[in-house]
Amino acid sequence: MLTITIPGVEVWDEAKQEFGSTKSQMLCLEHSLVSISKWESVWHKPFIGQTKRTVEETVSYIKCMTTTQNVDPKAYMMLTKDNLEDVSKYIDDSMTATWFVERKDIGTPPKNKEQVTSELIYYWMIALEIPFECQRWHLNRLLTLIRICNIKNNAGQKKGKKNPREILSQNAAINAARRKELGTTG
Repeated sequence: MLTITIPGVEVWDEAKQEFGSTKSQMLCLEHSLVSISKWESVWHKPFIGQTKRTVEETVSYIKCMTTTQNVDPKAYMMLTKDNLEDVSKYIDDSMTATWFVERKDIGTPPKNKEQVTSELIYYWMIALEIPFECQRWHLNRLLTLIRICNIKNNAGQKKGKKNPREILSQNAAINAARRKELGTTG
């Protein structure tokens, strides 16, 4: 969870013809599957994979990330450049000690062209039997868990498989044993 403080500012009130000030506002933010799901329901497009968001979309996502109750909607218009940088760093943080080695000598698998939406991530969670409490984890941590589950599940399937050379060798040994048992030459 990220906590940011939107500083209070002095503003001019046209109606009263006087200066006033706004209070500083502390926000607790959570970059999670829940937040992305809220944002996608507003914008009707995938959050993941979209490289550039408008200022309006970015502020909207910060609203979706907010767990603080009763925030003045005007507070979001007072976000500073530092606030936005802090949010960006938080979203980009892996939030895990796990890392993956991409093997270039073997070639990396082709990138999935599938649009990743919150519903697809929920499907992965269901298919991999990941509990729904994880939907509130930092999104990068959740995606790392999903990737590990896929790697471990695929590794278990590959262990039972033999390469073609092993299969031919095993079949040759079986045939030789049968020929010897039956006393034939072929």
